[in-house]
Amino acid sequence: MDDHPGLRERKKDTTRRQLSAAALTLFEAHGFEGASCAAIAEAANVSKKTLFNYFSLKADLVLEIARRPHVHEPADVVRARPPGQSPHAALRDHHLAGLAERRPSTGLTDDPDVLRLNRLIDVTPELAHREAQYHQDCLRLLVQALVDEGTPELVARLVAAQIHGTHRVLVTENTHRVMAGDPLDTIHADAVVATEHAYHLLEHGLGDLLRRS
Repeated sequence: MDDHPGLRERKKDTTRRQLSAAALTLFEAHGFEGASCAAIAEAANVSKKTLFNYFSLKADLVLEIARRPHVHEPADVVRARPPGQSPHAALRDHHLAGLAERRPSTGLTDDPDVLRLNRLIDVTPELAHREAQYHQDCLRLLVQALVDEGTPELVARLVAAQIHGTHRVLVTENTHRVMAGDPLDTIHADAVVATEHAYHLLEHGLGDLLRRS
């Protein structure tokens, strides 16, 4: 039956993806401000009302599907880690697995649509600002995951900020190299070394690193 929940969800997902694809194309062609929501809805063969039923913010048309699923990822990994494993070790292992699988969330992907979105974000302040809000949500959720298991809030904020900041530096480096055209296999080898080093610093502290002689 057409009203079967599974079928309805698939139809909604298809519509959401059609709107996102149309928005990406029109933002590229006309700029974020130049592409109206009405034009995007028309290109996706839906009404403007339908567009706003799926996306409350214009920036989310191109960011929500690609970025929002990863907002919960670090907190989920921390919550699911086995006894005896630290949060940073769990996230290190998760990131290394993502690098091996070329997941977009690691920055190590040459998927054409991901590259298109990255280029668009670089030249669109509204999208960059919205993406930064996603990062703040990610950090907040990670803090909450640590607090929920009994970590004092200040400690949770300190730990989460270091882990989140480390992850962002690693992902940004991979993304920049992919956008510059470096081979993925070369980036992967360097990214593994960088990840191991970065999380080693998290685990053992800065110590005498960069002490002025």
